[in-house]
Amino acid sequence: MSAYLNYWIVFALMLIGLYATIASDNLVKKVVGLNIFQTSVFFLFITMGKVEGGTAPITGEGFSVFSNPLPHVLILTAIVVSVATTALALALVIRIREAYGSIEEADIQASDEAQV
Repeated sequence: MSAYLNYWIVFALMLIGLYATIASDNLVKKVVGLNIFQTSVFFLFITMGKVEGGTAPITGEGFSVFSNPLPHVLILTAIVVSVATTALALALVIRIREAYGSIEEADIQASDEAQV
């Protein structure tokens, strides 16, 4: 069971993020759900990149097993993209709030239908 604990954590975070994104009508909660989902993917890649008993890929005496640093580097890039995406999404939520006076999907749709 403990060998698959990281996969269960990833699965739970993915489900929580997906549920928060789909079930909520609040746009900020949707952004938070997307962030939770992204975090689960980061966690999956980082845990898969670690080799049990492995060290950093630096040659030296007594080292025979190395961990691959590539997944960690890719995740650092993905975290930067995630922060930028979150900032853009929250900026859009602010503009929607200014235009419609609400960040609830039902209110926004009702406002659009009333204008037509």
